[in-house]
Amino acid sequence: MRIPALVAFLAAALLAAPSAAAPLAKTLFGAAQRGSDHAPSPIGRHAEGCLAGAVEIPETAPGWQAVRLSRNRNWGHPAALAFLHRLAPAAQAAGWPRLLVGDVSQPRGGPMTSGHSSHQIGLDIDVWLRPGPGAPATLAEREGMGAPSVVAADRRRVNDRWTPAHVALMRAAAEDPAVARLFVNAAIKAELCRAAPPPRAWLRKVRPWWGHDAHVHVRLACPPDAASCEDQAPPPPGDGCDETLAWWFGDEALNPPKPETPPTRRRDVMTLAELPIACAALVDAE
Repeated sequence: MRIPALVAFLAAALLAAPSAAAPLAKTLFGAAQRGSDHAPSPIGRHAEGCLAGAVEIPETAPGWQAVRLSRNRNWGHPAALAFLHRLAPAAQAAGWPRLLVGDVSQPRGGPMTSGHSSHQIGLDIDVWLRPGPGAPATLAEREGMGAPSVVAADRRRVNDRWTPAHVALMRAAAEDPAVARLFVNAAIKAELCRAAPPPRAWLRKVRPWWGHDAHVHVRLACPPDAASCEDQAPPPPGDGCDETLAWWFGDEALNPPKPETPPTRRRDVMTLAELPIACAALVDAE
């Protein structure tokens, strides 16, 4: 290699090095312990963004308890907190003493150190499909508490833990105008298609996805005043109780071939430069 070409090669390598060695976004956002001192603002998309001015979801409220608090993921946009205040009374009316609220977001959103690829802008909320206890559980009890599956071992139907109260809970969540989608296991969607009474327009928001057999993942739409927030496209027309649901019970969905090498989740390689520019300011902000 001639000297000019070598110099050009080394210069290009040096320019590329900072990007290759840049700290992972999940490390930077996972280290934040509290929300930033900004007006609340979801920035970017549910699976590619961050959250300014997050509010802490109370550990205990009249209608819910947050679980696994050691993760410090009970932070969200005020719209998430307002939604829980609306959903909890509906759940209690259906016979649930309390909601059990799982992950919402990290204090400043962004990619999580483990688990979810979404939950990055404070508008995704996991609600366990297990009714909470009537009396508040201790912090230690909540840390070790589990959420049993409501899906049978064959993955084609719900099991005997499923009750009419689950249907009422799903309907109350889906009919909330702030909700864009509910992600559930395909067996849960199929049971709702079978048993939910009319009117059934709300079923359009209930979308099947892998896992989600012990909790419902509630996705809120961007609030009207959130100029930096980008919504997911609306669900397709119809209630989803059609051939698109049948696909989830075929081999392609139930028994996909294992890849030769485990896939790399984008969350695990994403750098700060790949998030919206405004997210960089949150990392070191007060």
